[in-house]
Amino acid sequence: MPINMMTLDNDKIKEILLSENYLTKEDLLQGEQAAQSYNLSLGDALISENLITREILGQAMGEYYGVAFLDINKEKIDEKLLLQIPQSLVTAKEAAAIMQNGQELYVGMVNPSDTATLKLIGKKLGLKPVAHYIFPNDLNDILSLYQGSLLDEFNKVQAQVTDEATPREAKDEAIIQIVDMLLRHGFNAKASDIHIEPSAKKIAVRFRIDGVMHKQLTIDKSLSELIVSRIKILSKLRTDEHRSSQDGKMRYQIAGNFLDIRVSIVPITEGENVVLRLLSSKTHNITLTQIGMSEKDLLKIKRAIRNPHGMILVTGPTGSGKTTTLYSLLNILNQEAVHIATIEDPVEYAIEGVSQIQVNEKTNLTFAEGLRAIVRQDPDIIMVGEIRDSETASVAINSALTGHLVLSTLHTNDAATALPRLEDMGVEPFLVASTVNVIVAQRLVRLNCQQCRASVALSPEERLIIEGEPIIKELLLKSGISDLEKLSVYRGVGCKVCGMSGYRGRTGIFEILEVKDNIRALIVNKATSADINQTAIANGMTNLLADGMQKVLNGMTTLEEILRMVKT
Repeated sequence: MPINMMTLDNDKIKEILLSENYLTKEDLLQGEQAAQSYNLSLGDALISENLITREILGQAMGEYYGVAFLDINKEKIDEKLLLQIPQSLVTAKEAAAIMQNGQELYVGMVNPSDTATLKLIGKKLGLKPVAHYIFPNDLNDILSLYQGSLLDEFNKVQAQVTDEATPREAKDEAIIQIVDMLLRHGFNAKASDIHIEPSAKKIAVRFRIDGVMHKQLTIDKSLSELIVSRIKILSKLRTDEHRSSQDGKMRYQIAGNFLDIRVSIVPITEGENVVLRLLSSKTHNITLTQIGMSEKDLLKIKRAIRNPHGMILVTGPTGSGKTTTLYSLLNILNQEAVHIATIEDPVEYAIEGVSQIQVNEKTNLTFAEGLRAIVRQDPDIIMVGEIRDSETASVAINSALTGHLVLSTLHTNDAATALPRLEDMGVEPFLVASTVNVIVAQRLVRLNCQQCRASVALSPEERLIIEGEPIIKELLLKSGISDLEKLSVYRGVGCKVCGMSGYRGRTGIFEILEVKDNIRALIVNKATSADINQTAIANGMTNLLADGMQKVLNGMTTLEEILRMVKT
């Protein structure tokens, strides 16, 4: 849910932002342009462009309503107090009892002018209610505290299906409820994937949340075929096919949101394994700043995309957010004056104004063949979902040489390794040096839960790790930190909002390698990736480890999480 300012008196809010010197007219204009380009609300655009902080925007919105701003990322929610108000009321009125201060009750409200709701909540709790403004998207964290466990809800329904006395119609309805609750709980938990995995006697259900698998429950094996059949029906797949893999998709409505789901069903020895990929409608509109790119690295990217030809590569392992970064770049480049064409496998999101082609191996529409077809379509900008083989690499390089800006991805561990990797695919070094403009390497790391994070001292193991990493030690010295004994960092301790994991949400860590003249010389001379990496750092590149450590110092994540993603 975005920080929506568009339904209010926008002129009044702009007046407040300008009169209180929160923004300049130039900043406001830049924010409005970004909102239009990225299809964002004005509030989200101002924050994503680093024109205003979340706190200052909250203060301005509070001033608009004549109340204080309450930032639930900084204030602890009193769960016992909150749960005394029905979830239905919180959802309908977008208002919640947050905390008690003496005889005053702080009520977080998206619309603090709703005095009737304010009085109702105060009366229910017998306290003097004081309205505070909260952002609409903060309601998701508040509502998550109301969620019962998937296991408890499932057990109530499973008994109906396994009871032989239950009529067939009731059993069918129960299976529908089971699939509904899996999707609903997966959505509420912000899972990217739901895995339904059969074994000899049971079915395991696991959610991938923030990149990590979490077991949710086990289901009686007798329900396996019924659940899989329901999913096949929803995704328009063959219900009588059990020996071949099937891929499909469906759209599902949950709490007023339309959720696009990609379905993969594969037969295994114990039945059919199902993976549901939950696709957020916001992903293709996300900006580079929102996914964690620093201002310094953002400037490098903006320089690269101003080139009318050449290649921009995004590298990293599977699940590191490469596709999201490509979509962010396309959103910047997608202007009426240019023609953009893509070849993807699969096409995850439709982008207005962009010609998108889906790879289809059955009709020989491969990345290479699709790319050859795209070049004949008079494009200015081409996006290739992935360079997988020498044929695709060759066509992509030639496209970049002949006046096109080409965006693509590679599976390499760091930015420097992408250059020798292209050579391994048969591309001549001088062609690599002539075409590649910039390489982005990235990982996704989990963020500390804002509701339960606490300041802690470094553990002895973390101090040993830092002592052994010259890059981290140098960064700390630049930040004025020389005594590790006095260094404290943040870590989530676990709460209901984050499912006791201590983490909630993810952000990116990046290294941006600009291919300058000295790098080009190394490529032509077939230098090793280590030599290229060393020269890039001398040129000013911040590597993955240093970018991650900066986010640790900012309290966003943990050193353990950075090392888990960078050192594996």
